Amino acid sequence: MIYIDSMAKDAIINARVESKLKKEVEKIFNKLGLSATEAITLFYKQVDLNKGLPFEVKIPNKITIDTFKKTDSNKEVKTFQKKEDLYKELGI
Repeated sequence: MIYIDSMAKDAIINARVESKLKKEVEKIFNKLGLSATEAITLFYKQVDLNKGLPFEVKIPNKITIDTFKKTDSNKEVKTFQKKEDLYKELGI
């Protein structure tokens, strides 16, 4: 099935992103055979179809924020030499 879009593409989107992020994401687009324009159009079409973002977005709760702060400062972080030790700690 071939989809032919008869709508004129006459709007321009300007967005600023970090250059490192842009390069990394464009590598992924390239592997998928997508241009940045096609990827943005795909995202916009999914937003339109879903009448919202096509993925769940959550604001972290207090426990999650506190955990991020602790791990970012290397507090209460457990490390393991072997995966078996981790599994034992988890009771697996």
